[in-house]
Amino acid sequence: MDGVSLDLAAGETLALIGHSGCGKTTTLKMLNRLVEPDSGEVWLAGTRAHDMPAHEWRRRIGFVIQSAGLFPHRSVAENVLVTPRLLGWEEERQKKKLDELLSMVGLPAKRYADRYPTALSGGERQRVGLARALAGEPEIILMDEPFAALDPITRTSLIDDMARLKKELGFASVLVTHDFAEALRLSDRVAVMDGGRIVQRGTPAELIAKPATDTVRDLLAAPRRLAETVGRAFDGHEV
Repeated sequence: MDGVSLDLAAGETLALIGHSGCGKTTTLKMLNRLVEPDSGEVWLAGTRAHDMPAHEWRRRIGFVIQSAGLFPHRSVAENVLVTPRLLGWEEERQKKKLDELLSMVGLPAKRYADRYPTALSGGERQRVGLARALAGEPEIILMDEPFAALDPITRTSLIDDMARLKKELGFASVLVTHDFAEALRLSDRVAVMDGGRIVQRGTPAELIAKPATDTVRDLLAAPRRLAETVGRAFDGHEV
């Protein structure tokens, strides 16, 4: 990484986008202290990361990864309630939060709480992963390619749900993706990375209007070509 500097307002979503190997996931892991920076500092709501133990820092942050990363030997309820139990919540508060979150992600507790990950579809596992990330009432959610392994219909549905939950709950988030269309749907601002550096940042509209580098132009070209192809198909033209 080379001089990466980011800021995030309360309730804002920042997308980190770029080609594979550009440093997106490493940056995300530094925010969560899974990777420690050689220099520089990470702050959250006035607290510096290294002023507390790493495990306590992570409990303030929700983390959603590709393919959910659920514990296979634990039920849906046990997966979702990992952080609340570590935080020492009372049983009644845990149950209320479980019911609330599973309902919000479309997996009613009466039907899903006692199931195990192997009995769930890919989309259902990812919804459980999202509920788990939100369970400890974190100040920020980190998302590392959370929709990449899903089929297009499930992916679209989950992105819509993520946008709804963000609006309802007001959490801040950092989304790592290589898909500008995904960033456009979910983010307030976008930071484009290349070679471990941020080469452009701004709102999606600002990047579309004035891409600063070839990397940014390449990332914008793919969804534009797809939209044009789909548009021609719906117009009845050859593709």
